[in-house]
Amino acid sequence: MIRKELLDILVCPMGKAELRLEGDWLVCTKCGPRFRIEDDIPIMLIEDAELPEGIDSIEHLPCMQTPH
Repeated sequence: MIRKELLDILVCPMGKAELRLEGDWLVCTKCGPRFRIEDDIPIMLIEDAELPEGIDSIEHLPCMQTPH
């Protein structure tokens, strides 16, 4: 189980938004990618994130879009 103190300091590595705990996953509150937790350790690698439905690559996440 992730301690609250750790959850309070972790942010999404892409959008720098807060994360919420959903079972064995940390979910970005801004753009929705999910990061699994294994043996109480969050796996925060961008390439291992589970993308939200309808998003087929990391580059298509709203937080990864560069303003024009």
